[in-house]
Amino acid sequence: MTTPIRRTAILTAFLMLAWQVPAYAHHAMDGDLPQTFVQGLLSGLAHPIIGLDHLAAIVGVGALAGIAGRGVAPVLAFSAAMMAGVAMHLGRIDLPGGELLVGLATLGIGALLILRIVISPVLAVALFAVAGLIHGHALGESIVGAEPAPIVAYLAGLFIVQTAIGLGACLAAQRLASRARTLALSAAGTAVALIGGAVAASAAGLAA
Repeated sequence: MTTPIRRTAILTAFLMLAWQVPAYAHHAMDGDLPQTFVQGLLSGLAHPIIGLDHLAAIVGVGALAGIAGRGVAPVLAFSAAMMAGVAMHLGRIDLPGGELLVGLATLGIGALLILRIVISPVLAVALFAVAGLIHGHALGESIVGAEPAPIVAYLAGLFIVQTAIGLGACLAAQRLASRARTLALSAAGTAVALIGGAVAASAAGLAA
């Protein structure tokens, strides 16, 4: 069993990493715009992983889908809405306070995971679609100005990796034994909430 001290140390490490999310979340290609189909694909595959806030959000969505027995619908809703968010950004549709919204959406997902509140399937899909739209809009920044081929590849990479991570988290939440699941989900929810809170605080100018 994880001791309270060790658990606190792990969560503190997550919090410190989350403080750096805005600096690292858009550098899958060392900050360069993808020029080819392959570069676009690699960038799309990498961004949800190197962006700790995006990774936390999809893990949280998948875990929530698993414990609620909602199947793949919430995960697919998040991934599909994320595509729409990227398209929104590419279409120059602004989302005021985008980074703040990303943090708050991630914080909300973490809170739901901690509390494990049962919500209706329709509401779950709607909430995760909104969260996906917000995250997708932020992820769209790294592809603005690219040619059509890298953009298509980027979107494909995003969809593949986000869906795979979400479904993996969903399956893990379903298969964990009862006691282990309670501990794991509480720890994961706290980490997701801390990451979201750190990003929101940074976007609001409350952190250096």
